[in-house]
Order: sequence, then C-alpha cells, then structure tokens
Amino acid sequence: MIRTTKKYLLSALFLPVLLWATDSISGAKAAETEQLYKFYCAQCHGLSGKGTGPNVTKDFPVTPRDFTNTAEMNKLSDNDIRGIVMDGGPSASKSPLMPPWGKTLSDKDVDGLVKLMRKFCNCKGKPG
Repeated sequence: MIRTTKKYLLSALFLPVLLWATDSISGAKAAETEQLYKFYCAQCHGLSGKGTGPNVTKDFPVTPRDFTNTAEMNKLSDNDIRGIVMDGGPSASKSPLMPPWGKTLSDKDVDGLVKLMRKFCNCKGKPG
C-alpha cells in the first residue's frame, strides 16, 4: 500500500514537470517555424500571410497566395500545400516565382509551415 502511494505521489510530482517540458518544446518548435516562415516565406507572402510581403511591388508579375483567405485555403489539402512548398509553384501549375524548398527544408519544417498557414486561414482544408 505504501509503495503504491509513493508511486502515485512521485507521478503527481513529476507530471507537471513533464507537461511543462513538453509545452516548452512545442513552444520552441513554434518559434522555429515562425523564424523559418519569416526567412523563406514572408518576403512574398508577408508576415501576416496576406500575400503582401516586401518583395511584392506593383511590378510583381503574380499575386502571392493569401493564406488568410479561408475560402481559397479550404480548397487545398495539407498535402497540396506541402507539395507546393517542397516542389515549387510549377509543380501545381502555379507561378515559377514560388521556388521549391524541398532540398532546403526538412519534412518537419514543412509540416510546421503547413500548420502555421492553417493558423493564418483558421481553416483545416480539404481532406487528403
């Protein structure tokens, strides 16, 4: 009985520490994803994801995707977005100005970026 009580007591003491560590790690990953977005994506898509980054001038030949446009983003699955990020715009019959990042970013990096884009649109997209 005492051993069982000790196990529960130890579990109760270490669970908050474990949860705090897990939350810190996910927070760090979110911060890393935001840094990746700022470096690779925000130049065209803007810090807020509206497609109005500093590289987009009136002479820019295309309008970058607006990640805050829920209706448009809901037409895309996470795999659609992942494919465009990894393989570039031409892979989806989109602009060649969208470069392929597949040799630069890891799968985990791209997964994080997809989640961030979903936060911009506050949507889940189509299944698939």
